[in-house]
Amino acid sequence: MQPLFIGLGELLWDLIPTGRQLGGAPANFAYISSLLGNRSAVVSRVGSDDLGRDARDRCSSLGLDISHLQSDPARPTGIVNVKLDVQGIADFEIVENVAWDNLEWTPDLKALAGVADVVCFGSLAQRREPSRGTIQQFLRTTRESCLRIFDVNLRQNYYTPVILKTGFALATVVKMNHLELPIVLESVGMSPTDDEQADAELLLEHYGLELVCITRGASGSILVSRKGNSDHSGFRVKVADTVGSGDAFTATLAHGCRLGLSLEAVNEAANRMGAWVASQPGATPSGIPEDLLRAVAAN
Repeated sequence: MQPLFIGLGELLWDLIPTGRQLGGAPANFAYISSLLGNRSAVVSRVGSDDLGRDARDRCSSLGLDISHLQSDPARPTGIVNVKLDVQGIADFEIVENVAWDNLEWTPDLKALAGVADVVCFGSLAQRREPSRGTIQQFLRTTRESCLRIFDVNLRQNYYTPVILKTGFALATVVKMNHLELPIVLESVGMSPTDDEQADAELLLEHYGLELVCITRGASGSILVSRKGNSDHSGFRVKVADTVGSGDAFTATLAHGCRLGLSLEAVNEAANRMGAWVASQPGATPSGIPEDLLRAVAAN
């Protein structure tokens, strides 16, 4: 049976200048995971409103399992106002006290956690209870063999040292970008240096992780593991917008790790996928081009 990839956390609508796009890192992760041939499910919560119904319909049309998507009768579906600069770089204004802030721990989620092969989670959806407790309980309930990816994704002030430390402790893989790296290190009481590899190695050893990934946008990424390192220079593309490109990278990273590919192959594939999504409008472009799919599969 195909492995089960879970996007755990926020599901929302990104309101970008070109229109409304389904968003939230977990949903983006699940979508790209499904394009790569995995079973994918979104674990989140939406309102019992028009935006919530539209989110369910959109997820279904993308081929995602929405049977674990909760409905909130009292709070609205999440939205994010996205502004793009002249280079297509996104800035986010995230509305508070929405449905995904209130994700509940249920028997359904307990059963799902027990069969998950890969879970991707971040810091944003842990900004308040009860979602924070639900996410952490989900991770604690997974099997030892489950790949637990903490894709940090710092947003505004929606993180704390405790959230970051707990995320590291529950994860097997941690990913962040080069701008987040010094902020994260200082938040958890470590001193950043000018050497990204050394900083990644520090996190790897301190928290007993299997892999630390530092991305640099179009300039590639570095993967640091206990078995070695890989540094990739990235791919240059004409950027439509960067929404979802990091999530596409993470999904491909997870896919490659799950297959047991070499660090070099994983890094190459993840950078290719991230670059393709950055060249498309929105986070869920409709289908991977055949040449890209062959390239990812070949790696």
